[in-house]
Amino acid sequence: FANNINTREGGSHLIGFKSALTRGINQYLGNSPLAKSFKEKLTGDDVREGLTAVVSVKLPNPQYEGQTKSKLGNSEVKGLMETLVNEGLSVFFEENPSVAKAIISKVIDAARAREAARKAKELARRKGVLADFSLPGKLADCQERDPERSEVFIVEGDSAGGSAKQGRDRRYQAILPLKGKILNVEKSRFDKMMSSDEIKTMIAALGTGIGDKDYDIQRLRYHKVIIMTDADVDGAHIRTLLLTFFFRQMPDLIEKGHLYVAQPPLYRVADGKKEQYVKDEETFNELIIKRIAEKERLLVADKEDLSGQKLNVFLKALIRYYDNLKELERRGYSEGFVEFIASCAVKDKDFYKTKESMEAFIQSLSDAGFDVRDLRLGEGGHYEFGVSDPKNGGHHFTIQWDFFVSPQLRRVMEIARQLKDYRGREFKLGAEADGKVISDWPSLLEELMNRGKSGLGIQRYKGLGEMNPAQLWDTTMDPEKRSLLRVRVEDVVEADEIFNILMGDKVEPRREFIYNNALEVKELDI
Repeated sequence: FANNINTREGGSHLIGFKSALTRGINQYLGNSPLAKSFKEKLTGDDVREGLTAVVSVKLPNPQYEGQTKSKLGNSEVKGLMETLVNEGLSVFFEENPSVAKAIISKVIDAARAREAARKAKELARRKGVLADFSLPGKLADCQERDPERSEVFIVEGDSAGGSAKQGRDRRYQAILPLKGKILNVEKSRFDKMMSSDEIKTMIAALGTGIGDKDYDIQRLRYHKVIIMTDADVDGAHIRTLLLTFFFRQMPDLIEKGHLYVAQPPLYRVADGKKEQYVKDEETFNELIIKRIAEKERLLVADKEDLSGQKLNVFLKALIRYYDNLKELERRGYSEGFVEFIASCAVKDKDFYKTKESMEAFIQSLSDAGFDVRDLRLGEGGHYEFGVSDPKNGGHHFTIQWDFFVSPQLRRVMEIARQLKDYRGREFKLGAEADGKVISDWPSLLEELMNRGKSGLGIQRYKGLGEMNPAQLWDTTMDPEKRSLLRVRVEDVVEADEIFNILMGDKVEPRREFIYNNALEVKELDI
């Protein structure tokens, strides 16, 4: 309105109002914590979405455009309106921060919805990847056009991508190298995801499209989509980001069995001209133990002969024993304490539930030199107490019922029972009179493993780029030799919760998850 006349087509007063509103909200957003999560500039349409306002000015000598006075033409009104609205808006926001935050949040939502609609519109115009053949330049495609006989390797980094391109069978194997870590789609809105070059490249290469309207699994160009990343922590992170993308945006790939994870080797073991690749630590230990059993001979207390299969079984049990012992050490229990428990060979698995049996057990600990204190009844009606191990620098820890029922302790006790005849014995390596004599298990295991590795060329791979094209083909890409893991989701609800906790934008649930499960980590790359 201008002088109570309804200016239906607006004019300078409306232009000034719109301009001040947009500028004022943009300025407030720039100084707000919300600016960290939203970097874009707000438009006038974003600011005014859902807004109803009455703009009325009174002025001398109004100038109207047209006979119907439907539009105000006084140019000086625009500047006055901008100044007044800007000042009033600034004061209002400062005096009402909660209202200001709600307004800014609504405006940001409108801007994000606008951007998502724009991206969706662009996708709708594209007619699908296969229709216009706009495959990404970095994709090294295969010759085969039948999706059922084609496979694509999504490879971490240009270096490994180059080796994979040279080593592949180009008839049916395509290579798509991705640069760096892709966007975490769990934290990102659809419009931001569609701004990521790496994700757009991946969508274009697979050919399925994306989004509710454009996604079609029938257009998948390769029926085997294989994630191939390094064996280090960065490779695991990239693999997790890719799995998050497929779980959230292309779940059909997983449900229909099209998604796989490659298993590159961890070791290359060369024995003269003969070489072989080993996929994990367990297989590597088995290889070394087999070699020891074939070459070495142990005399136990100058009587029993351990060699061949008997030596193989003995060493495997010893390795399992110390693996479980180390896991309990990581949880805070001293090695000497756990070994004492194992040597006790406790028969009553529920002995820790009664005070009498616990007092007898504590007395045996005290007799063995452990400092035991504070026997008390804990949660669930189970007794607990504190222990200090003087042989381990007085290291103090608390023993609760969960220690006695832990599978690690049960395994240590079972193996200790199996090997009880070899505890405290002397072992002589070789049948010769001057053979080396060892009297403790850790030294024996270390000596035998060193002998087993002697004469071997052992290379531990950290990245795919360390392998040349021929090695990459032999170990990871050749269908006759490779090992692939098919990605499956057994419990969709639980998987959804885990992705939300580990990959979502809420820090507290993730911190709690790490706190509760940190001790379960078997390999930590720092």
